[in-house]
Amino acid sequence: MRMNEGVEWAAHACTVLAPFWPRHGLSLAALAELHGVPAPYMAKQMQRLSAAGLVRTSRGRTGGYALSRAPSEISLWQIARAVDGVMPMFRCTEIRQRGPCGTPRENCTRPCGIAASFAAAEAAYRKALEEVSVADMLEQAMANAGSRDATAVAEWFKSKVTEVPGE
Repeated sequence: MRMNEGVEWAAHACTVLAPFWPRHGLSLAALAELHGVPAPYMAKQMQRLSAAGLVRTSRGRTGGYALSRAPSEISLWQIARAVDGVMPMFRCTEIRQRGPCGTPRENCTRPCGIAASFAAAEAAYRKALEEVSVADMLEQAMANAGSRDATAVAEWFKSKVTEVPGE
């Protein structure tokens, strides 16, 4: 399985925005700079998060992006779905009905074992991502960051944080 690279950037952006919730956020330029990606690419991911209701925006010189709800209420699954869409990872093409030994369509009353196995795996994958929140990701990031790294990040953020009023 290969996930869209934008999911990674969107998950990082949400994690970075988590400590600023509910009233503050970061500009698109700051998010792009922090992650070392072009602003238009970051904008695409942020627009998808906004369309899914995971972040809110504020326009203008001091505008930016902020989480639209508590970090504990946003899951990795919601982020992945916002960026990658809702199509299932595996799409059965009923290959069992093809070829010289194909099963007639009318005899295919149940999903084949392959499709059923992929569906079960995808359900487990989804459940695992639903159980991880942005708050969890922030907690892990803080636990893994050394004090020097945490201090450097805090210093960098001082001049970047912007107020993003609620709706």
